Amino acid sequence: MSNRILVFYGSYRVDRMGIRLAQFVVDGLRGKGQDVELIDAKAIGLPMLDRMFKEYKPGEAPAAMAELAAKIRAADGFVFVTGEYNWGMQPGLKNLTDHFLEEWFWRPAAIASYSAGRLSGARAATAWHGTLSEMGMVVVSSTLAVGPIGQALSADGKPTGDSGKALAHAFPRFADDLLWWVEAGREQRARKAPPY
Repeated sequence: MSNRILVFYGSYRVDRMGIRLAQFVVDGLRGKGQDVELIDAKAIGLPMLDRMFKEYKPGEAPAAMAELAAKIRAADGFVFVTGEYNWGMQPGLKNLTDHFLEEWFWRPAAIASYSAGRLSGARAATAWHGTLSEMGMVVVSSTLAVGPIGQALSADGKPTGDSGKALAHAFPRFADDLLWWVEAGREQRARKAPPY
């Protein structure tokens, strides 16, 4: 059975390197037979958070926000592809994520991080773990950490060099862990109403 997975990416930079990792994740999950969509914060272009989706009256939220809320509710799981900015999260991805809350509940999320340096966005991944948990998602223990991003993936998201080999080796476990939780969560949601 195919699962619906949304892959979120949030850089607004002109020369975005992390899009390579986002494309690698999308391609890898599709290769495992999943129904995957890339959600690019820059392309959606939500404004800085003023009101969450739930704070609008029905039918009054901006169209892009309402469309994304429906996609999130229909998804079985999520992957957040995040760069590390000054030891922290990408503001574009955080802004996109914060527009929603209940839409995320009772679904698993996985984190793929990257940076231009050798730490591979690990500090951003750590920050995201707590944030996603607070927003009602189960964060899987397997992560992807890629760095330096420019040496690990080609412009079209294909692994290159030793870093790319390590990424390709790590991906199957990352994907399998996410998909195990996706299937468990979907079964539980179908069997039992959420507790609140």
